[in-house]
Amino acid sequence: MAFETALTVASPESFDTPFLAVVLPQGDLPQSLAALDRATGGALSRVIAAGDFKGKKDEVALLYPERQPARVLLIGVGKAEDVTRTQLRRAAGIAAKRARTLGAPTAALWYTSESRGKVSWREVAQVAAEGALQGAWYFGEMKRPPEEPKPPLERLTILMGSDAEAEMTAGHRVGSAIGAGHVAARGLQVLPGNLCTPEYLGKAAIELAARFALTATVLDGKQILAEGMHALLAVAQGSALDPRFIVLEYSGAPKSSRPVVLIGKGVTFDTGGISIKPAQGMEDMKFDMSGAAAVLGTFEMLGRLKPKVNVVGLIPSAENMPSGTAYKPGDVVKSHFGKTIEVVNTDAEGRLLLADALSYARRFDPACVLDIATLTGAILISLGNIAAGVMGTDSALVQEVIAAGARAAERAWELPLWDEYRDLIKSDIADMKNSGGRNAGSITAAWFLREFVEGFPWAHLDIAGMDNIDRDDPAMVKGPTGVGVRLFSEFVLGRAVA
Repeated sequence: MAFETALTVASPESFDTPFLAVVLPQGDLPQSLAALDRATGGALSRVIAAGDFKGKKDEVALLYPERQPARVLLIGVGKAEDVTRTQLRRAAGIAAKRARTLGAPTAALWYTSESRGKVSWREVAQVAAEGALQGAWYFGEMKRPPEEPKPPLERLTILMGSDAEAEMTAGHRVGSAIGAGHVAARGLQVLPGNLCTPEYLGKAAIELAARFALTATVLDGKQILAEGMHALLAVAQGSALDPRFIVLEYSGAPKSSRPVVLIGKGVTFDTGGISIKPAQGMEDMKFDMSGAAAVLGTFEMLGRLKPKVNVVGLIPSAENMPSGTAYKPGDVVKSHFGKTIEVVNTDAEGRLLLADALSYARRFDPACVLDIATLTGAILISLGNIAAGVMGTDSALVQEVIAAGARAAERAWELPLWDEYRDLIKSDIADMKNSGGRNAGSITAAWFLREFVEGFPWAHLDIAGMDNIDRDDPAMVKGPTGVGVRLFSEFVLGRAVA
């Protein structure tokens, strides 16, 4: 049974559960927990009085009261006046992850009124659902069952007061849809490259469209050739696997409403091609389709929530391999847009896929286009794994993206696209070259993409470094992060008609 979240009107001291997580701020025991403290024989007040739990951000204390519930997990969110959506989302992630690791089949989550600060109950319910789905996620399908298996966590119930029921019900609906999209994206990201191929992504899009009555079009290699996407084909030509170009269309508004177009890089495995990468860490190149996963996850949200907005998803997908048929440094390829590209580095392949997708997007007369990609290692030098780099042609759109990322806890930071950076990708024999070298690598990659933008506002997100984490976090397991789903969801929902 898949994990799910639910809402119910109940008080924490009366709800029957084997695992209760309580979110509270820094300081003394809140008055709203007096009844629960009595029900647990004073367990809460004792741990706070002893100084073993102060309520700081991400601080936890696991209690085993003599009476029910069997386990109480206290989760701190810091000073009440400083509490944000991000910290409340993390608290839910911590609760679900701890419940899962302890083997609790069900769990409950209670936010004290003091813990939410200035965050509305609607937002509390939204981020609680998002965080719980994030924290509960675990991929064990390819492992043998453990000798002492624990029951899977099947449900986390978010408790609420009757006065907040309407607000929290509305927020939970949004959060559970976004959370489902986030889970779907991580489920694709985690798959190895021998399973998650361009063909697999195409089938995933078709299955998604069938479940939610969306429109899906998947072009194979011959159809991509007929469309004139020679940049995409150049990347794919070294692989035995046929590329795919995936188009998803969600129509929630009248046809007269111009769509938001989301483009995700779908390189299912990236060796670097002839410009081959070092062997160490190459196994993580299965995550080079994380942009594609973000787009598919966003469409999962759209199918569940059905907002009043039109959205198109484009996913150019290929495998970048070295072989006797692979494209080479020095080759010149003609893009779908018509511009020619001198290939100076076959490991700068993602921008070739995105170039053809950006050109293809013109046929939809989009209101705006956002692309997302694990595009450059250079962005790690600039921003580490804390934020995505964002660049674009429209300052208002860039700020809208940054604001959506702030709400989603997927932060983005703007880098400049000054004209001087364009000089770094000038070519002697073609309209441009596909790499400007080490200096300003993330910016020159974005400038390359800008060459294929015509007739619409555009913003580019470079998420390299954010697509996966190599250590456990209190609110989620290490591995794929599903980055981009929450940001795209917040952006698209912000564009929807109420």
